[in-house]
Amino acid sequence: MKQSYVYILASQKRGTLYVGVTSDLKKRIQEHKTKTYTGFTEKYDVTLLVWYEVFDSLVSALEAEKKLKRYQRAWKIDLIEKTNPEWRDLSPGE
Repeated sequence: MKQSYVYILASQKRGTLYVGVTSDLKKRIQEHKTKTYTGFTEKYDVTLLVWYEVFDSLVSALEAEKKLKRYQRAWKIDLIEKTNPEWRDLSPGE
């Protein structure tokens, strides 16, 4: 069974946030950082991995992503700051 990830990217500390899901965190974050695809994260330079959670299945990760996207911004900031108060880039290899 392949692991999946729900993640939050930020443009800077308490900046623009993006919530995503992937089965290959390292590859997906690299795609955000190199702006492989045009869109929200490319437009707003949202490239810092500030939070993520690992799931045993893509189905579980997708359900968690949907819930996380419904939460208000303040709740997401609290979630990030509980484990990453300095908003360090948690990207693999960083």
